[in-house]
Amino acid sequence: MEMNLTPREIVAELDRYIVGQNQAKKKVAIALRNRYRRQMLSEEMRHDVFPKNILMIGPTGVGKTEIARRLAKLVKAPFIKVEATKFTEVGYVGRDVESMIRDLLEEAIRMVRQEKTASMEAACQKMAQEILLDVLLPHTARHSLAKNPMNLFGGGGGKSPSEPAPVTSEQQMQREHVKAQLEEGKLEEVLVEIEIEEEVKTPFGGMAGTTLEDMGINVQDLFGSMLPKKKVKKKMKVSQARNMLQQQEAQKMIDMDQVEKEAIERTEEEGIVFLDEMDKIIAKDGGHGPDVSRGGVQRDILPIVEGATVNTRHGAVKTDHILFIGAGAFHQSKPSDLIPELQGRFPIRVELENLTRDDLRRILTQPRHSLIQQYSELLKIDHVFIEFTENAIDEIADIAYTVNDQTENIGARRLHTIMEQVLEDLLFDAPAQAFELDDQYIKGRLADIVKNQDLSRYIL
Repeated sequence: MEMNLTPREIVAELDRYIVGQNQAKKKVAIALRNRYRRQMLSEEMRHDVFPKNILMIGPTGVGKTEIARRLAKLVKAPFIKVEATKFTEVGYVGRDVESMIRDLLEEAIRMVRQEKTASMEAACQKMAQEILLDVLLPHTARHSLAKNPMNLFGGGGGKSPSEPAPVTSEQQMQREHVKAQLEEGKLEEVLVEIEIEEEVKTPFGGMAGTTLEDMGINVQDLFGSMLPKKKVKKKMKVSQARNMLQQQEAQKMIDMDQVEKEAIERTEEEGIVFLDEMDKIIAKDGGHGPDVSRGGVQRDILPIVEGATVNTRHGAVKTDHILFIGAGAFHQSKPSDLIPELQGRFPIRVELENLTRDDLRRILTQPRHSLIQQYSELLKIDHVFIEFTENAIDEIADIAYTVNDQTENIGARRLHTIMEQVLEDLLFDAPAQAFELDDQYIKGRLADIVKNQDLSRYIL
């Protein structure tokens, strides 16, 4: 864990992005701090301290997912959000529950690879620039290329491929001049032809994601490593070629075995899985058809949450210390309807509150990169400047609250549909000038829709 934050400081960070729901923020902040506390324990005790998983109960659009996502981003922890309804009981067609751990590991590998690429960015830039100089000035290339295939076996009698080609002082000066132009960005639009490595596709690529991956086997990796990489020549601008060459050089320098090892460790110690729609895997009384496998899904999720070893193509992952955050609306069911064993694995319960008018108003203006700020910045790109009066903001919040109350309550997501309706004409074809939007403008755009409840169900 990279950040040593107290629970109070974690809540303060979450407050920058999420309005209200203080109780839920407090619970996740404690869970996160406990992870740091566990790492400070002796190794013997550390293995016996397990995370206390959390079950969030509340309607859609009140901030359940956002709290978990921002929490993971805060500490740079591997995070995935999955819907419990996408899984099926073993024996039925569909994804098995272990796939969520494989997905979490893939996310951790992406994060570790990205960090290692960033750490060697300077070296990769330098190497990419040397390759570009060789392409732009082939007669000053630092290394001669082996033309004779026998050179690969030490024969051919020619120069070694790695032996530097002689370069005159005049060519060296020319190379330095072009190098300076590259660094100043004067050759960004020049077309160059570079060699790119492409992996040879195996005929088994389509199978890997459906059946064999479930057993921890990836056919693409298995056969791809035996086949030579295909080199193709492509023409592109210097700006594009530089990025592609940097990625190619970084790929050569990164030790993927080390990346996978670090990613597995990070997944096991810091991973967070957000299990949404937990209420949808509760079988109804006398269930049949789709309900048949719902109890089975709960039983399959149980060992993963409880602590199990999942085989992946990168190695085995233990789930004992992964933090699971369950969530659901639980309108037609209760957490106590889950199987008892699974209930016991989510000991911390927190009920999120419905959003009030004041909450909706604050969501429009207070969070970092708030909704109004996002639309204002988007329109600025086209030199259209908008400003909402205080009365206009009150009106939007009031309409959102009213429509939520009269139709289906979708929480803060209602604000997105309303803002799109309010700004539709400006987003479509507004002249480059400043606009002040007051409550009368808002009413003019929405009044008729709000009055007609049947229409508001479709539009708002």
